[in-house]
Amino acid sequence: MPELPEVETVRRTLEPAVGAKIATVWDSGKKLHMQRKPPRKKLHALVGATITAIRRHGKYLLVDTDTPSTLLVHLGMTGRFQIRPAKAERAPHTHLVLGLGARELRFSDPRRFGQLDVFERAKEREHPALEILGPDGLAPIDVAAFLEAAKERRTTLKAFVLDQGVIAGVGNIYASEALWRAKLRPTKRTMRLTRAGAELLAASIAEVFALALENGGTTLADFVDADGNAGENADYLSVYDRAGEKCPRCSSVIKRSVLQGRATYYCPTCQTA
Repeated sequence: MPELPEVETVRRTLEPAVGAKIATVWDSGKKLHMQRKPPRKKLHALVGATITAIRRHGKYLLVDTDTPSTLLVHLGMTGRFQIRPAKAERAPHTHLVLGLGARELRFSDPRRFGQLDVFERAKEREHPALEILGPDGLAPIDVAAFLEAAKERRTTLKAFVLDQGVIAGVGNIYASEALWRAKLRPTKRTMRLTRAGAELLAASIAEVFALALENGGTTLADFVDADGNAGENADYLSVYDRAGEKCPRCSSVIKRSVLQGRATYYCPTCQTA
């Protein structure tokens, strides 16, 4: 599933659509996330609106208009949100097309785990998908609040970092990468996290995000940006999906385990704190 760096990469490559007027709206009428149909009437009410900004919070894209309405897009596992020439053939499994004249914004999703919605921008924090989110992962992490949240929970550091209510946007890839950089065991209990450990982990999250953004995100299977380009960050991952390879820091063999239902990659030698 695309994580913050991938969604931010899409957002940045969608910026040429800002200022464009939505001339037409087409939708497939098919069910997407949680087997729910997107709100067709609200989607088609976007006709005539001008796109004023394309924002992101965590893994959600937010397309603002000069009306009170904002379009919410979540890519799910296989979703793509792209700018395409209006004359170009539509990809299979296209579910939304915003006509912008000679260009179109198209959302496609073969597995249909993505999400489309339209909400009133003044009530953004009341939206069920957004109200549960913590601070965005690209914002500076308040280490004191981060540590306090860790002390309040009784879970593993891996689960803690994945909690979207703590930091919005961290997923399985970057949780493993950040914990490796911070030399912290994924199974370490949150109540045992020290101030120094919290500072290291916060800095490591920022570092893995910065590296991924520099490389256009991580493409393991389906991810491409709004121009159709795959990310190159998979070549720069230190432990994720590298079980059996040597740790780039200590040369021990990287291990893979399943922690709370998620594949977890770590070095058993240098991730001991």
